[in-house]
Amino acid sequence: MTSVTDETRTLALVLYPGATALDLIGPLQVLAALDQFGLGFRTVVVAEHTSPMATDTPAGLTASHTFAEVPEPHLVLVPGGVAGTYRAMADPVLLDYLRVAARTARFVTSVCTGSLVLAAAGLLEGRRATTHWTQRDLLAKFGATPVAERWVDDGQIITAAGVSAGIDLALHLVERLAGAKIARQVQLFVEYDPQPPHGPLDWSAVDIPSYRPMVAGWIGEALADHPELRDRLLA
Repeated sequence: MTSVTDETRTLALVLYPGATALDLIGPLQVLAALDQFGLGFRTVVVAEHTSPMATDTPAGLTASHTFAEVPEPHLVLVPGGVAGTYRAMADPVLLDYLRVAARTARFVTSVCTGSLVLAAAGLLEGRRATTHWTQRDLLAKFGATPVAERWVDDGQIITAAGVSAGIDLALHLVERLAGAKIARQVQLFVEYDPQPPHGPLDWSAVDIPSYRPMVAGWIGEALADHPELRDRLLA
């Protein structure tokens, strides 16, 4: 395995056990298209190690590089999940990597509950941010301002809502990195033209508070070995 050199603007997507596969793969497919334009971008997947990791689907994933090989990415993206993400919030190796990367990265980004990992690293305090709709209120526990939008651009920090919003986020990032013309071309290449069979979601009909007991159960189970973080999230 070769290290990424300082001459390349590296776009690093983070992998950790239990991450939601589409949170990672959707943006990866979009951002990796930049590698083909000769603009000096290189897209990688980083993790603590390069052994296969389980996701929240039957398919496992493997990182292309370790954290140590990509210490200063131009962009870092954290996918979300459920139990795996809560545990990632208590992973000192991952949190330290994000804190160090954020010092020099142009963009620090997340998909779905990946923003909770950024929050646990102390990177969202005083920032506007979003996450999956069932857990948006949790962001306030880390000093962030929760926003009910598809993606939220707060300068260096850009966060996306649940799962499929990661593709929207990635196209927005391509525009920030390489301009609207290339972003539209990438959108065409991946044929991103959503037409869901049941139409758009009716958010006015969603009773968000009714889902909070379910989320509390997930948190309690996943963080049984991390009572301080569990209690903070459940307070």
